[in-house]
Amino acid sequence: MAFDSFDAFLAMGGHGPYVWACYFVFFALFIVLVIWSRYQRRSAMRGIARRESGAGSPVSEPATADFARVESTKR
Repeated sequence: MAFDSFDAFLAMGGHGPYVWACYFVFFALFIVLVIWSRYQRRSAMRGIARRESGAGSPVSEPATADFARVESTKR
């Protein structure tokens, strides 16, 4: 082992505070990213389910049908 004791490992030759702060920031941001990603996925899945059930739109027809209807009324 490169260090004589656990205290020497934590101190890392005087660079310990910087090294451990970097590890803390990395893992904190990683955890926030995982939580945020799970929230975004859950939100997207709810939106997809809402659109598939028809509750999210007043018309149950596809958007292309609305476009065709508007084009036919213009002529």
